[in-house]
Amino acid sequence: MYSVKDILDEKGYEVYTIEPEATVYEALKKMAGQNIGALLVMKDEKVVGVFSERDYARKIILRGKSSKDSAVGELLSERIFYVKPTTTTTECMQIMTDHRVRHLPVLDDVKLVGIVSIGDIVNKTIQGQKKTIQQLEDYILGKTLPS
Repeated sequence: MYSVKDILDEKGYEVYTIEPEATVYEALKKMAGQNIGALLVMKDEKVVGVFSERDYARKIILRGKSSKDSAVGELLSERIFYVKPTTTTTECMQIMTDHRVRHLPVLDDVKLVGIVSIGDIVNKTIQGQKKTIQQLEDYILGKTLPS
């Protein structure tokens, strides 16, 4: 079973953020430049929300607003679900499914140390399944002894 720490050790601990006063256009430009789907919205070193491509599609485009005239703080998702580095990928999947979120900030005590996405969780799960399959194949073919 893999943990959030395993994912962050592999992908990195960098977190992309934006302030609530920034325009939606600035947020989209930053997300496109980093090839990411969400930014954590920070105020005074505290996470106050998440702004994602989904927020843009549902709260700007469908409401006929302008991304250059709208502030991120007006449109962010304020319900934030956090995980710890010790949280398992299975627990992350459960949180994401239950609350219909795609991004989870990672806190070590109260310090923000990273973020994981549904894509990160799925990729790590697939890696684990491939490893298990390989171990089974090796065992069946007599390449390894059972542990």
